Amino acid sequence: MISNKIFSKATKSILTLGIKNNNINRTFISLNNNNKENEFKRFQNRFGPFPEYVKIVEVGPRDGLQNEKIIVPTVDKIQLINRLAQTGLSVVEATSFVSPKWVPQMADNKEVLRGIEKVEGVSYPCLTPNIQGFRAALDAGAKEIALFAAASESFSKKNINATIEESLARYKDVCDAARENGIKVRGYVSCVLGCPYEQNVPISKVVYVSKKLYEFGCYEISLGDTIGIGTPGATHKLLQAMSQAIPMSAIAVHFHDTYGQALANILTSLQFGISTVDSSVSGLGGCPYAKGATGNVATEDVLYMMKDLGINCNVDMNKLMDVSLWISKKLNRSPSSKVSLALSHKASNSISNSDSNTNTNTNNTNTTNKSSEIPINCNTNINKMASEKEKQHIFISSNNQSTLVF
Repeated sequence: MISNKIFSKATKSILTLGIKNNNINRTFISLNNNNKENEFKRFQNRFGPFPEYVKIVEVGPRDGLQNEKIIVPTVDKIQLINRLAQTGLSVVEATSFVSPKWVPQMADNKEVLRGIEKVEGVSYPCLTPNIQGFRAALDAGAKEIALFAAASESFSKKNINATIEESLARYKDVCDAARENGIKVRGYVSCVLGCPYEQNVPISKVVYVSKKLYEFGCYEISLGDTIGIGTPGATHKLLQAMSQAIPMSAIAVHFHDTYGQALANILTSLQFGISTVDSSVSGLGGCPYAKGATGNVATEDVLYMMKDLGINCNVDMNKLMDVSLWISKKLNRSPSSKVSLALSHKASNSISNSDSNTNTNTNNTNTTNKSSEIPINCNTNINKMASEKEKQHIFISSNNQSTLVF
């Protein structure tokens, strides 16, 4: 056991060394805002470097809604996609051309794709499991499609009623047809960190399927943690292997937050230079074929983390939270996004406190107490309720409204 005298002497020596040698300061993190840039550079040197820009692929309208018990009306699906496209998102996955027998939530795929407003600079990929689905998507006006393979034999059979090799043969035909029609193709690989039926999935299987899709012509391969059991350690091993097979610029990540590991896994992916992340507004969805695998990582939560890392995503956080609260209300549920819940609750409390003060100042004249409401539009309330930490992410526009662009 170290005596107080020895401990005091050691502490004094360290402090003296710190005064004489400024380099020792590099091991300490300053809390001074003026040193924030230097702190971030040291953080990057340890964990990065991170990409300057990360593309967010919004999968809520497809992967999110397909696993909701409530079938959202077509008009609301169209409005959801249109509103998401107005947030700054450059990719909004629109729908899925699968059999309505298996996924009834996507039965109105043609009406949705034809009904949305196509915003310049925004792509609206559609999932197509086979050549029939591809032709239907093409007929509805699709300009980009997505294929969905699996690294697990059991999952592939239960999901699309085909072995891995049979599914790859189908997808080669789809990729060939897409190339002939000038259609971009994105590839998904599910069960990359675990399977609901086989449990562990060999990394070699993930690499094999991913490489095949890339060779077929998929411009991007999204690695999906279908049941959300992945950890940063497992993610690190997977991406290390993937980096030897496919350019990292062609890899995206798709994490479910079932075990609360999604953001940690995304952070690990950023360290590998991954610059495309799939997420779902309000944390909607999961996979209907994987029992218990609900909860895509919420887009709002991803953006909040990216902002603090200094990574640009070109997405307006306020508009996105408005959409999150709106679609959650349509589904009769609270948002699964921790950021949306935290900020909306603080905004609600801010309104309650403001109304309470108004009552006092006006001698209890009639005012509306909204403390029990969750505001659909958070724009005018965020600056009131934000803590000092959160205010770092808030920029006040000329009309006195808060604008968060992540």
